[in-house]
Amino acid sequence: MLAGRQSWLFQNRPVILATGVTGGPFEAAGALPNDFDVLHDDIWLGQASFEKAEKKLLEEACEKAIYKAGLKKEDVHFFFSGDLMNQIISSSFTARKLGIPYFGLFGACSSSMEGLSLAAFVVNAGGARYALAAASSHNGAVNKQYRYPTEYGAQLPPTAQWTVTGAGAALLAAEGSGPRVTMATIGRIVDMGLSDPFNMGAAMAPAAVDTIESHFRDFKLDASYYDLIATGDLGKVGHAIAGDLLQKHGLAIPGEKFTDCGLLIYKDDQPVMAGASGCACSAVVTYGHLLNRLRRGELRRILVVATGTLLSPLSYQQKESIPCIAHAVAIEREDG
Repeated sequence: MLAGRQSWLFQNRPVILATGVTGGPFEAAGALPNDFDVLHDDIWLGQASFEKAEKKLLEEACEKAIYKAGLKKEDVHFFFSGDLMNQIISSSFTARKLGIPYFGLFGACSSSMEGLSLAAFVVNAGGARYALAAASSHNGAVNKQYRYPTEYGAQLPPTAQWTVTGAGAALLAAEGSGPRVTMATIGRIVDMGLSDPFNMGAAMAPAAVDTIESHFRDFKLDASYYDLIATGDLGKVGHAIAGDLLQKHGLAIPGEKFTDCGLLIYKDDQPVMAGASGCACSAVVTYGHLLNRLRRGELRRILVVATGTLLSPLSYQQKESIPCIAHAVAIEREDG
């Protein structure tokens, strides 16, 4: 059901039956290794390229979610997935292997919640009994395309962020036991004229704030409704800016309730500059760490606001600024 200007209320409360979360060696050495289903000790995953390694991570995450739900690939009606590769090849080639009817998405690092919101919408409306939502990224592959290839050993500024190597997938169902997807707010493009691809957090922060403000407005809520509000991958710089902007807008969120997936996944002594990013960032932290906290009863209601920069090497070469977006999804305990 449409709520307000840009939000959906899921009256049937689609359930997240199971999730699959995969990662690489840097993630295994991070702060949340126990929240992954599969961790690899080789960033190549035995593949001939980083791009093929990312595809394998996504395939494993999807297959793990389906297996944990006690289903077969043939039971899943639709697959929603996005990544950062040219023409979203990680998602499309994974869809080729799965054989599930497929919606390919590009929301950059907002793709995780874009996919989850669309999958929940379809399941809530009776358009599917089971739907799979996923997102992935790989540090080596993304750096090659968007930044400097890892092999260059280029020095990065303190505002840069480390792309997560991993994939996260969630299997949604019309009925069953598990956390429930209850609301979603679809973001609009916010572009404040920033053009530095090594300062994504600052570029995305206004989009995150715009979506949070829209969510509160559309549902007539405030921060007290949620136990935790987590942005996708703003990192240290963007998270601080978002906090300041929320306060200026009269929407201050207490520090203990406001976090960022890009600040949670790695340890303080890992050289990640301003924090983590990548399509997998919000996907693995949400589908692993945050949902595990929900299942343990540590949290009852969370709002995940995945953020994305919709630039490309081509747009940067044409001296365009960076359009940004954020999608928010509310997830609640079954008894929430």
